[in-house]
Amino acid sequence: MKLTDVLSIPGAGSVLEIRQCAIEVLSGPDQGKRVPFDGSRLVIGTNARCHLPLSDPAVSRLHAEVRVEGGSATIRDLQSSNGTFINAVRIQAAELEPGQHIGLGQSVLSFEVGSSSRTVELWPRETYGDLVGPSIAMRAIFAMLDRVARTEATVLVLGETGTGKDLVASALHESSSRSGGPFVVVDCGAIPPNLMEGELFGAVRGAFTGADRDRPGALEQAHGGTLFLDEVGELPLGLQPKLLRFLESRRVKRLGATRYQDVDVRVIAATNRPLHLTVDEGAFREDLYYRLNVVTVDLPPLRERSEDIGPLAKRFARRLLRRLPDDSVDDVLPPGVLSGLRRYHWPGNVRELYNHVQRVVALSDPHLTPGPGRAGAASTPAGQGPSPVSQRLPVSLDQPYRLAKEELLLRFELDYLTRLLDRASGNISAAARTGQMDRAHLYKLLRRHGLV
Repeated sequence: MKLTDVLSIPGAGSVLEIRQCAIEVLSGPDQGKRVPFDGSRLVIGTNARCHLPLSDPAVSRLHAEVRVEGGSATIRDLQSSNGTFINAVRIQAAELEPGQHIGLGQSVLSFEVGSSSRTVELWPRETYGDLVGPSIAMRAIFAMLDRVARTEATVLVLGETGTGKDLVASALHESSSRSGGPFVVVDCGAIPPNLMEGELFGAVRGAFTGADRDRPGALEQAHGGTLFLDEVGELPLGLQPKLLRFLESRRVKRLGATRYQDVDVRVIAATNRPLHLTVDEGAFREDLYYRLNVVTVDLPPLRERSEDIGPLAKRFARRLLRRLPDDSVDDVLPPGVLSGLRRYHWPGNVRELYNHVQRVVALSDPHLTPGPGRAGAASTPAGQGPSPVSQRLPVSLDQPYRLAKEELLLRFELDYLTRLLDRASGNISAAARTGQMDRAHLYKLLRRHGLV
């Protein structure tokens, strides 16, 4: 049964009509509980903050989730202990039909489709700022971003690593009345905890060892503009009350200062962690969570919007080919290659896709297989080793030794970092552990090469 439909309204553009659904508990400790479901993500588990919380002891804290994708409802098991079953068959992911029985632990649930519906505005174009996405899911997000951009509301951007949360923040800033002001980014996961307070709030001379001058923090630097707190879930617990106090008062006091000063700034935060569940674990303050979560933007992973893969890959190729006028996008990404890219599941999301296109352009090989550790795998026919000439390093004798060496080192650095990110599925902390590198240093290198 089709749960969504795009409707054209004369003079008002297109809207998405979404059928009203519900999940009902048919048997188990929570028999009779019923939760409406209108297309947004619905998480089922024993955690009290799940959309459908269950008391069944055989159900995991985060057991399964239901989403509407491509017009139908899909249920996914969230690596639960006892599994998720559809009509007594264990599944990892499956499309739901009305009346189907869902087995979780000792409970049986039913998926229902009602007669009522709601409509969601769709953005008329396939881009919004630097965001690209012709899919219905992204066009609905673009329309919401345009409405939110006109307000001063604090925004919390959710999504897996590599989905483009930073681009959402940038697009909101550029579309707002604050676009003429600064856009300041603080990566809460890349700054050591002992330096985070000074980074956010600033310090006066003599506040601590090494503070040889007055220094404004990120909140002051963003005055008149937007502060983007990336990976806010990594913010040290001891610093969270100070950020909460700022959000309530819009006043800051530098480390070592005796007075507060007013600051006019809009805050956008992002995280790849389930922040509402982190609250239950005691790692994030509940009051701060609600202060940040005024408007939520939940970015779907790339695997759930495969129609966006081709346009994104072409956008990346055009950007990378600007300095190579002899090559065209069709040479680098012919239709058959794009079809293959759409079949890959992209665990690193848009960032992994960009890294893959970057490899394709750098090696002039459109048939490279996406995935960690596969760069160049398709370049050499089976049973044939590379020739001695192909093993030579790509150096140019038209350059002085020093410049040729620097260029080769930069190429190595880019390739190493790209593969490192792929292996870690875009998770910077995991990549730092794999590469045995300091996270802050790795983040600096990734920034240098445009990988974050």
